[in-house]
Amino acid sequence: MKKRIAIIGAGPSGLAQLRAFQSAHEKGGEPQELVCFEKQSDWGGLWNYTWRTGLDENGEPVHGSMYRYLWSNGPKECLEFADYSFEEHFGRPIASYPPRAVLWDYIKGRVEKAGVRKFIRFNCPVRHISYDEANGTFTVIAHDHTTDTLSTETFDHVIVASGHFSTPNVPEFEGFENFGGRILHAHDFRDALEFKDKDLLLVGSSYSAEDIGSQCYKYGARTITTSYRSRPMGFKWPDNWEEKPLLLRVDRDRAYFADGTSKPIDAIILCTGYLHHFPFLEESLRLKTSNRMWPLDLYKGVAWEHNPKLFYLGMQGQFYTFNMFDAQAWYVRDIILGRIPLPSQNEMRSDSAAWRAREETLESDEDMIVFQGDYVKSLIDETDYPSFDIDGVNKTFLEWEHHKHDDIMAFRNHSYRSLMTGTMAPSHHTPWLHAMDDSLEAYLATHDDATTAQADAMET
Repeated sequence: MKKRIAIIGAGPSGLAQLRAFQSAHEKGGEPQELVCFEKQSDWGGLWNYTWRTGLDENGEPVHGSMYRYLWSNGPKECLEFADYSFEEHFGRPIASYPPRAVLWDYIKGRVEKAGVRKFIRFNCPVRHISYDEANGTFTVIAHDHTTDTLSTETFDHVIVASGHFSTPNVPEFEGFENFGGRILHAHDFRDALEFKDKDLLLVGSSYSAEDIGSQCYKYGARTITTSYRSRPMGFKWPDNWEEKPLLLRVDRDRAYFADGTSKPIDAIILCTGYLHHFPFLEESLRLKTSNRMWPLDLYKGVAWEHNPKLFYLGMQGQFYTFNMFDAQAWYVRDIILGRIPLPSQNEMRSDSAAWRAREETLESDEDMIVFQGDYVKSLIDETDYPSFDIDGVNKTFLEWEHHKHDDIMAFRNHSYRSLMTGTMAPSHHTPWLHAMDDSLEAYLATHDDATTAQADAMET
């Protein structure tokens, strides 16, 4: 039976969901009525770069957290689509750590081929979603900025694919109000060159601190200090980079830490994570969780246990990304199409509790990688999503971890074998520390072209 399905967000998760339904239709399934609401003017979610911070052109909170010069901080071989390889998209093998523009092009390529853009309403943020028990339908109110009109529509299912990396968690520290330099959250970081010749403090010890700090080192920050709450990142940092325990306070241009030391600083970047924030959902539909590998209340990590006509994609802490979103999208699709029956609410909660209990035992990144790989495997086993070597992906992730600990500033120079095609990635033409141009054109250039361009840039 044909159903009306609302998808919230046209980032990687929402696009995965559109592709999942298109794949079912391609194989002879009945087409469903799909409406994807996207607040930005183009697809790609976080991978759609904008220079804007604060508010966008429509006065909406800026969704994107991407910045110039961002390169993948994990091997592309660990996020490759099982039904659309990098080789298919680019016509040849490419290096293992592409910059943002390259990954955005890759994401777009698959959905352009699938022809699903027609299902997306751009510049159309959702204002409110409620559920009517009597009718068994959702009411979705959205604001179309193109026409400046509100629409109210009913749907059989809602899939929340808006992500959880757009609403920053912004703590306060003593002395911030009198700090003489700039304070910003990682969400608003756009250009590492802003911090050239600056003494920079990053509060936090996760991937954003690691990567933003590395970018700022690459583009000429004078010193970098990262402050951790529980444990340091522990990499072999360059001489001008050190880790300190928790920031206690700031006194004008000086930061004071829990070990009794202090340092002069010019700017502070809060790499303090993001909130799961869904203000457009009525309270009874709203997922409430911190960033963790297994949020509760989601059966198989996707179906809202209190009302399994509602789904969430990509709500977990993530090692796996694009291919996990695919696995989730195919699973959600098959629940909606009646191919996967849902158990009772008690059985769903029991299954979630078992995954959470296992999550509580995880101690290392290796444990978390294997855990998430097993989760992805459990979803794929129940759908027609193309199977791939998940154990091989886990192994690649572990190699990546070793390479980072060997040399945090050179791990992007390594190459890995595609788990989809078996092809070994070539080395990039320029070591990452010396690759100052993050454009798609520069990345895909030949070694000779890149050398000439770099020489020309140095002369000018």
